[in-house]
Amino acid sequence: MAPFVDLSPIVVINLFIACLFTGELIELIVIYEEFIPFKQPSNSTILNCNKTTQDSYNISEKSVNFLKGLLVTRIMPSLYIIILLISLPLNALALVTFTCRIREKKPAVIYMSHLACVDLLFTLLLPLKIHYQLNASDWVFGEAACRLLTAAYYCYMYCSILLMMCTSLDRLLAVAFPIASLTWRSARKATCICVLVWLLTLAGTVPLLSITQTFKIKDVGITCHDVLYQKELYVYLFSILSCIYFFLPLVVTLVSYSTIIYVLTNKPDHLATSSSGMERRAVIMAIAVLSVFVMCFAPTNGILFYHCVSLVTGGSTEEGKYYVIAVCLGSASVFLDPLLYYYGSSQCREKIISLICCECTQAHIQV
Repeated sequence: MAPFVDLSPIVVINLFIACLFTGELIELIVIYEEFIPFKQPSNSTILNCNKTTQDSYNISEKSVNFLKGLLVTRIMPSLYIIILLISLPLNALALVTFTCRIREKKPAVIYMSHLACVDLLFTLLLPLKIHYQLNASDWVFGEAACRLLTAAYYCYMYCSILLMMCTSLDRLLAVAFPIASLTWRSARKATCICVLVWLLTLAGTVPLLSITQTFKIKDVGITCHDVLYQKELYVYLFSILSCIYFFLPLVVTLVSYSTIIYVLTNKPDHLATSSSGMERRAVIMAIAVLSVFVMCFAPTNGILFYHCVSLVTGGSTEEGKYYVIAVCLGSASVFLDPLLYYYGSSQCREKIISLICCECTQAHIQV
């Protein structure tokens, strides 16, 4: 068996932070031996994309069985295929609607068009993940492609969360300060904010391109972002990014939509009756966004934190199977977002309704 690497509490905590943005269970090896314990031959070096041969590394038998098991190689790919089939047409339609069918670009439209673009890009990456898992955790596309895929995935996570935060702030300004915020909520400023979001996420994920992601594991093959060296770069990088890209946006989004719901539900009666439809849609929008955070992201992070505590205390690791379900919920956010588009933009809602009515009219005429 491979020798264990001593893990101090601070290292375990930072490993947990590094895993907060992980998109699938196999990107975190969930058994105790699998936290960077593979045996490195004394004559080997860090693998990189320009080496013609790779040294073989050893991991525990439990790790091998996990990476080669039914859960990773069949169930997870099947779920990702379903997500791919649903998300691709929905987000493609949403992106076309936002960019081509809507002429007046309000801030909500701009934020959601970028969110649709992010979701679509993530969906287009799913075939690589599906192939990797169906191929029994054996990566065949090379080190450069693995680094690019890893960085792109984290970029998707960061960008989605930040754009949801921007949308929540925009809705808060529109509801709480409808007149005063007109000068703040311009299309130009919304575009600049989206550009800033992209720059921030790219700046946060570019360092991942410099870290080796593939390793040749005995009895498994070449893994991609599953087995990694324990480097200080990961500790510092993900510690900073977790505060900027997850915890802060989560708090801002929760406060924003909680305030929106409070403001709308405590309006005077003579104001509430005049705009009940708008208020109802705003409340649904708030509930939908909070549901994406709570149902898709919170279970993943909560179960992962519990798992890291179990590793430190020597407790059970049976929660791994529940983490898989949480990861699937997190991936499902890419086809739940169209609900946000519908209730978050009156322009998008009108275009979709007109499109449906047009199709129904044409079908009636043909009959």
